Amino acid sequence: MLDSKLVRLGAVAALAVAASFGAQSEAFSAEKTVQIAGFGAKSGVVRSFGVNTEAVLNGAIEAVNAAGGVKLADGSMAMMELSFYDDRCNAEEGISVLRRIAGSDAVVAIGPTCSNVAEPLFGILQKNVDDAGDSGLQIPVFTDTAIKGGLAKISQWAFRNVPNESEMYKSLFQWISTEHPDLKTVYGGVEEDFAHSRFTWHKVMKERSPEAGYEVLGESKWLLNDTNFTTQVRQMKKAKADIVAISAHPFTTCGVLKEMKRQRVKPQLLVGLTSSSSMETLQGCSEQAEGIIIPTSFAPVTDAAKAAADAAAKHDGSADLHSAAAWEIVMILKNVMEAAGITADGDSVDADRRNVRDGLANLKETDGLLGKIQRTDEGEAIKPYLYVHAQAGEWAILHDPSQ
Repeated sequence: MLDSKLVRLGAVAALAVAASFGAQSEAFSAEKTVQIAGFGAKSGVVRSFGVNTEAVLNGAIEAVNAAGGVKLADGSMAMMELSFYDDRCNAEEGISVLRRIAGSDAVVAIGPTCSNVAEPLFGILQKNVDDAGDSGLQIPVFTDTAIKGGLAKISQWAFRNVPNESEMYKSLFQWISTEHPDLKTVYGGVEEDFAHSRFTWHKVMKERSPEAGYEVLGESKWLLNDTNFTTQVRQMKKAKADIVAISAHPFTTCGVLKEMKRQRVKPQLLVGLTSSSSMETLQGCSEQAEGIIIPTSFAPVTDAAKAAADAAAKHDGSADLHSAAAWEIVMILKNVMEAAGITADGDSVDADRRNVRDGLANLKETDGLLGKIQRTDEGEAIKPYLYVHAQAGEWAILHDPSQ
């Protein structure tokens, strides 16, 4: 059930929009800073994800600093300071960015956007802590967006605050089978060259839907940069499935939905990818997306979530499934840094990084914008979630599985 109180998280979040100028002036008089590095895609088709993450990070760090900052080991206070890098959703660029961050005074890196960046990037981190024979980078990387299943296990320096899609779609298809017992078949559409969307169709939707009793009739494939979907939708139309599940990001999701309308393909139900539960989808094709159902780990339904959304808007971004996770990460890091007793001295970067890493690894539960988040031994999150559907140009809550 949603925890509308979330006292600690909500109190900090509220300061993002309500702190007085005097309090901010006093907070920013501190001499020390804790350097935080963010990185993600701010270029290309998925640029909105990086833009939104940066906006949320700025809002969250502003909230922390307005509340006094981070308490250091000696009892003094330090302000968080953000540097944000564009990795262009490119693996080589992402690795280059992380190497630059590792050479800086940043205590932790937050990112990246794309799973096809995260997977090889986690591979250049030291795999096992204290392995003297492993020269991999030793800096904690806490991911807010890259959601392909199981990536945190690549390195003990990698952590994620992303939802478990396998569990979300298992629950969703079971719920649909109960609510719509007349629906029997599923057809998939997949953005085949993008790690997240490909994984979610082939390893999640395509497996979870038969477990709920559905027959998968086939699939159509396209690429992230495609703009013509005539053939794929023609295949979809021929299948005559009751449910069409589209595992794609907002740009191609909208392209496919518009082509479906043109070809008069009208399945009884549409299911979308978690990443498409965003304003970008509604801005691009709200009419065609009407009714599509998507599981998501964010909606502005608690005081803390509303404050995070307001702070993102203040910084010209929007809070969604991915970017809102960055808000939670900042609040988690504040608590971990204070518990670990970092010093934020120029010569203590390595020790501070290790202390933050160890603190993150020991977490079992954290506060989230929708409620408590469980942490696994592999550095993954188990987050509360909702089902939303597109309704009159907005994402409306359809069902809360926790109730």
